[in-house]
Amino acid sequence: MNLFNKILRNKFWWLWLSLLFILIIYIASLTHFRVDLTREKRFTLSQSTERVLNELNEPVRIDVYLTGDLSAGFKKLSVASEELLSEFKEYGKANLQYRFVLPGQGLPDSLRYQVYDSLVKMGVKTFNNQVTSKQGEEKTERLIFPAAMVMYGDRKIPVDLISGKSGMDEESSLNYSEALLEFKFADAIDKLTRKQLPVVAYGAGNGEPLNPTVRDLFDIMRTNYRFGVIDLTARRLDPDTINALLIVKPSRPFTETEKLKIDQYVMQGGNVIWFVDKLYAEMDSLLRAQSDFIAFDKNLNLDDILFKYGVRINSDLVQDLKCAKQPLVVGQRGNQPQIERLPFPYYPLLSSPSMHPVAKNLDDVLSIFPGSIDTVKAPGIKKTILLASDTNSRTLSTPAIVSLQSVKTEEDLRNFTKSYIPVAVLLEGRFTSLFANRLTNELNDSLKTFSNKPFAPAGSKEAKQIVVSDGDIVTNVVTESQGPLPMGMQQYENYQFANREFFMNSIDYLVNPNGVLETRNKDFTLRLLDKQKILAQKNIWQLINIGLPILLVVFFGWLYQIKRRRDFAV
Repeated sequence: MNLFNKILRNKFWWLWLSLLFILIIYIASLTHFRVDLTREKRFTLSQSTERVLNELNEPVRIDVYLTGDLSAGFKKLSVASEELLSEFKEYGKANLQYRFVLPGQGLPDSLRYQVYDSLVKMGVKTFNNQVTSKQGEEKTERLIFPAAMVMYGDRKIPVDLISGKSGMDEESSLNYSEALLEFKFADAIDKLTRKQLPVVAYGAGNGEPLNPTVRDLFDIMRTNYRFGVIDLTARRLDPDTINALLIVKPSRPFTETEKLKIDQYVMQGGNVIWFVDKLYAEMDSLLRAQSDFIAFDKNLNLDDILFKYGVRINSDLVQDLKCAKQPLVVGQRGNQPQIERLPFPYYPLLSSPSMHPVAKNLDDVLSIFPGSIDTVKAPGIKKTILLASDTNSRTLSTPAIVSLQSVKTEEDLRNFTKSYIPVAVLLEGRFTSLFANRLTNELNDSLKTFSNKPFAPAGSKEAKQIVVSDGDIVTNVVTESQGPLPMGMQQYENYQFANREFFMNSIDYLVNPNGVLETRNKDFTLRLLDKQKILAQKNIWQLINIGLPILLVVFFGWLYQIKRRRDFAV
C-alpha cells in the first residue's frame, strides 16, 4: 500500500500506472482462465471431448462459414462457435486450427456460385437470413451458410450448426443450437481421426431390403464405418470382427439356426439393432386399394428371442394425433380429384421421454405404421425407452383395419387416451441365451458349423441392443422425379425429420467407446429477453449505459482530487 501511495505522489504517477496496467494485460494474455457460472455448465467441455482433442497427433482444420453480415441471432451463434473453438484450441494446441471464411468472397459471380454448388453437394446447407434493423423497416435477405467443414488429411465432414425442433421460432432454434455445438464439432473430429473404423454388418437373407429404399442408410454407413452385407443363412457372426449387426425390416421368418447365430453373437458381446415391422402395413397397399385393408402378422419368428432379451413387440399399430401429413383425395372437382395434405395418425412423430444421449435434444422422428413395445422381466438387463409417442395416442390391435380416414368423428378423437407408447427401447447388460436348457442335438450340430466356440448359455460380456418396432424409420422414400430422398423426409414436404440423427446416434452408442455422444446430455435453458420490454425501455437503458459510466468516472475523479488535497494539506 505504501508503494502504491508513493507512485501516486510521484510526478510521473500516470506513467507508472500505465506501465503497471500494460504489464497486467500482458500477463493475462499469457494465461487462459474462465469460470463457468452457468447452472447447466454450458461452457465446460466434457471429458470425452478433452480426450479426443488431447489425442490429436496431426492437424485438424476447421473452416466456419457463418460470418459476414448476419442478423443478431446468427451473429450470436457465430460468436458462440468462435468461443467454443477457442476452447478446443486450448486442448488441441497446434493440431487444432480454425478460421472463419465467407464462401466465394472476392470471386466473380459465376465462380462464387460454383463454390456454393460444391458446398451444397458436400452436405453444407444454406439459409436465407432476413435482417430487419428496426421495427417497421423493410427486411433484407442474404444467403448464408450456418455450417462448418472439418478437415483431416484428405478427408472432410460438413457440420450443420443449426439444430432445433419443429415448431420452434428462429430465435429459439438458434439458442437451442448452441447446446449441441460441442457435440457436433467433437463428433466430426472423432470420426475423422479414428485410427480404426468400427465394423457394422447389415443382415440379409430374410427379406431385408437391398434396394433404393435403403440408399441413404448405406451412404451413411459407408461414409463413417467399415460396412458390408452379411448373409445370415450362410455366414458366421464373429463379435471379434463385427462390432454391430443391423437388422432392417425383415419380411421372411428367421430359422432356429439363424436365431442361434444371433443369440451366440450377443452372448459373446456382440451388439444388435433391430428395426422390425411385426405387422404388414404399407402405404403403397393402401393407395393401390383405395380402401381399407387388414394389417396382418408377418410371422417373423422373433417373438421368443426378443422376449428373452427383455422386450415384446405387440401385434398392433400405434396412432397419434401428433403426426405427419399425407396427400389424400378429399373430393372431386369435375373429373379431377381434390388432394389435400392431411394429418395421418398412422405416421406418429416420436420423441424421447428419457434423457439418454441417443435421443436427447433431437427433433421429432418420423415413423410409419409403428407397433408398440412392452418391456418384460429380464434379470440383469437395463432398459431405456428411447422413442415414444406423444400424449394423445392409441393402439389398434390385430386384426388392425388400416383406413385412409381412421379419424372421422369426435368420438374417434376421444379414443386417443394413451401417452408415451414405447416404440424404441435400449437394452444393456449380460443377456441370457434363448437356447439355455433347450439346445437340441440338431442345433448343437449346426452351431459347430458356424462357430469354433462352445455354446454359451449366458453372456460372457456385456452387450447392447436397440429394438425399434418400425422398420421404416431408417428407410427412405423413392420418387420418380427426385429418386431416393434423405432418411426422414416425405414427398411433397420440404422438411427432414431427425431419423438420420437418431440412427447415427444409435450406431455410435453401440460401437464407439470414446463417449463423445455423452456431450449431447447437456441441459440448456433458454433465457430470452422480452422484445416488448426492450422496445418500450430502450431509451432508458441506453441513457443508463452511456450516462452512468461517465458519472462514475466524474465521481471517482472528484473523490481522488479531494484525497490529493488532503494528502498535500498534511
